[in-house]
Amino acid sequence: MKIKEMMKFAWDNYKQYALGKNELRPLTKNGHIGNMFGGLRGATVVDALDTLYIMELEEEFQEAKKWVEKSFDLNVNGEASLFEVNIRYIGGLLAAYYLTGEEVFKSKALELGEKLLPAFNTPTGIPRGVINLGSGMSWSWGWASAGSSILAEFGTLHLEFLHLSELSGNPVFAEKVMNIRKVLNRVEKPQGLYPNFLSPVTGNWVQHHVSIGGLGDSFYEYLIKSWLMSDKKDSEAKKMYDDALEAIEKHLVKKSAGGLTYIAEWRGGILDHKMGHLACFSGGMIALGAEHAREERKQHYVDLAAEITNTCHESYERSDTKLGPEAFRFDAGTEAMATRLSERYYILRPEVVESYMYMWRLTHDPKYRQWGWEVVKALEKHCRVEAGFSGIRDVYTTTPTHDNMQQSFFLAETLKYLYLLFCEDDVLSLDDWVFNTEAHPLPINHTDFKASVQQ
Repeated sequence: MKIKEMMKFAWDNYKQYALGKNELRPLTKNGHIGNMFGGLRGATVVDALDTLYIMELEEEFQEAKKWVEKSFDLNVNGEASLFEVNIRYIGGLLAAYYLTGEEVFKSKALELGEKLLPAFNTPTGIPRGVINLGSGMSWSWGWASAGSSILAEFGTLHLEFLHLSELSGNPVFAEKVMNIRKVLNRVEKPQGLYPNFLSPVTGNWVQHHVSIGGLGDSFYEYLIKSWLMSDKKDSEAKKMYDDALEAIEKHLVKKSAGGLTYIAEWRGGILDHKMGHLACFSGGMIALGAEHAREERKQHYVDLAAEITNTCHESYERSDTKLGPEAFRFDAGTEAMATRLSERYYILRPEVVESYMYMWRLTHDPKYRQWGWEVVKALEKHCRVEAGFSGIRDVYTTTPTHDNMQQSFFLAETLKYLYLLFCEDDVLSLDDWVFNTEAHPLPINHTDFKASVQQ
């Protein structure tokens, strides 16, 4: 199968030129460490574990597992993103453990989870975004306004932390994320919307910027998925999701002159008519939630999900490479296209094919597989280089410049979602698994929802 071959190619080149580094630089054939993970290494290994396993690339999976056993060092000092470490490393290790039962993955996940706990030592219990994994010191991102924490970051811990509590028998992880929810339920929401910046000191919003793309995105995804992962017992999460989606639809969902449905961004009441590639996960999210909506609203949400997914497809269709830009706009006669040079790049992102996969599983409309296959062909044509896959700097030129980076999420998400799009529905069935925001499958808790979480 083509997608399996692409995964093997991406992995083999990473292994050859960059094993133990965080990402492969495929043009220069070396590794990249970066500073997002605070000295942790092997982001691509941990992100790829479950994909290799699911695709039955057994030899490659064993290579990855061996690296985790022998070389994955958690005693590091450096500035780590709490969010990235959680979704990539903890999510990747948990999924590998649940798929294989191999203890090494569980023990590393728990050890890493412990190292994240000091970030929650704030007056509100809302964690700060950056933590030194060695010293436990934490602080907020320099660019985040007034020392605030970011909605998508502190709102995207729930799934993993509940599993950490379950596996360790230590309720502290679940307590930390349930407290975040308490703070959010207490604070006044403008028009029912959740702004992207919250002060971990006061528990108040810092500025009124609302986005379903970057800074907001996975917070909403984790509400519906928390409910699904609890075997539909966590009714608080479902209510928060339903209310948030209603506010989003009322204030942010718009239709362009050309008939495309999109989700705008909101800046203190003023709409910015742009949608980020990251926001394209929302078609899949709304589809996933649609099945569980009130009977008279089901079809409405299926339609909305299909419309948003179609708009994101158009952002691919309207580019010369048939890959979508980082952000696209709906103003001044332009629709579903990037108008700024700084938004024309594509870094192997998964969100659009993620929505194709959910839409396929929900509707079995063959167009989603057709659209997915177009992406496979475009990736092969424009992103495959001699030693791996690379992002491109401008999707609107057929002789693209490569950015020399094979992102770890390309192996974790983009290739996994493409593979699942062409698999039978019982491969990682949505009845049994919930995907974290890095596409790491976590099992739905079909037994009694743990007492530690019922507060």
